[in-house]
Amino acid sequence: MGVAKATLAAHIWGMKYVLVLLALISPPVHAQTVPTSSVQMQLSFAPLVKEAVPAVVNIYARTIVPSSRTPLQSDPFFERFFQSPDATRPRVQNSLGSGVILSEDGIVVSNYHVVGMATDIRIVLADRREFSARVMLSDADSDLAILKIDDVADLPFLSLRDSDGVEVGELALAIGNPFGVGQTVSSGIVSGLARSGGMNGGGQGYFIQTDAPINPGNSGGALIDMQGDLIGINTSILTSSGGSNGIGFAIPANLVGAFMDQARSGATRFARPWAGLSGQAVDADMAAPLGLDRPGGIILSGLHPVSPFLAAGFRVGDVIIAVDGLDVHSPAEMIYRMSVAGLGKQAVITRLREGEQTDLVVRLIEAPEEPPRDTVILGDEELLPGLELSRINPAVLSELNLSLEVEGVAVMDVGPFGMRVGLRPGDVILGVNGQDVQSPDQVRKAFRGQRQAELSVQRGGQRLSLRFRI
Repeated sequence: MGVAKATLAAHIWGMKYVLVLLALISPPVHAQTVPTSSVQMQLSFAPLVKEAVPAVVNIYARTIVPSSRTPLQSDPFFERFFQSPDATRPRVQNSLGSGVILSEDGIVVSNYHVVGMATDIRIVLADRREFSARVMLSDADSDLAILKIDDVADLPFLSLRDSDGVEVGELALAIGNPFGVGQTVSSGIVSGLARSGGMNGGGQGYFIQTDAPINPGNSGGALIDMQGDLIGINTSILTSSGGSNGIGFAIPANLVGAFMDQARSGATRFARPWAGLSGQAVDADMAAPLGLDRPGGIILSGLHPVSPFLAAGFRVGDVIIAVDGLDVHSPAEMIYRMSVAGLGKQAVITRLREGEQTDLVVRLIEAPEEPPRDTVILGDEELLPGLELSRINPAVLSELNLSLEVEGVAVMDVGPFGMRVGLRPGDVILGVNGQDVQSPDQVRKAFRGQRQAELSVQRGGQRLSLRFRI
């Protein structure tokens, strides 16, 4: 027993010696390197944050909001009640949020709902330097805006990761300026992918979901991975109380890259590829009859005569199951994939027809202005002056989100009197005084010299008859 105890003591002493030696030759755990293992992550996110935070900025935006003008203010009798100076005084609306520097020459991305309509934008870096910025390109539907800080160089920036490679369960950090308290970092994981639909931030489409706490002011901030690359732009939360419940949404980095490319090319609005089709997601009831072993894809219910999908060989009843080899499960996801591929390019669309899969090449084009929209704004001598009308073509259909089969004359702006008679932007005028109309000029001629009219109007799926006298 004495020999065994002596051997055990010697073994323990040897292990202590090895541990001490390893401690002397190993780098300290607080060394300023980016963590590369789960063990290091458990110790601290600080090195990663130190590298990423300088590229995330605070944004202070000011918007001049014109006073709302009611139709009564143009009425000779009621206008006397709107003579107060405050009735026509513009209001100043302030907002705060976050942004991410994407290039060393000062390109910054943020949310549309933070800066999209701003007249004055101030950007504050993590080192407290301040710059003014201008909007290069913005899009309300995607809730993204690209800004430019002029006359700067060597700014810190984040690299874009291919967000198609992001996986559920990855660690993620959200960096932003919640509630205006200053730069803040919160941690979590990627909770879900391919989240479609409209969220509370106003964006619509395709999102990365995270449980990293996101609050008001985080909008436009960075969602980064453990290599410090940008995987998404924080845009909104799902909440019933106004606070973060751990369900946040970020716009994928691949779409941010598409916005950046169009902004650098000189575009001022984001142009999406036009599909010229209508369809719906394939659910469990439809899957088996269509030859699918599980729900997925989009079944086509309509194709516009000049749709690039029709030209490529698609027809009603076909099922789109993938874009460039990536599965799609909703129209919003399909449009996202096409937007990431980019205008002027081609996409390989996988079609299912009668149980057989085929890959077809589709050109990615903007909605064509064919025939010309021939926009008309009615003059003061005409019925409903200021009313703006356009002939419906694919571009107008896309702009107003109208059904593919709609024809007629679209109301683009109601002017000062259109709302009074019941018109709304997006209405389609089918006829005037019992006569069908196909062009804005026909409406103008029907209105000329008249003091009253009867309009046949389509609004959504309803047909309305509007009678009025001016």
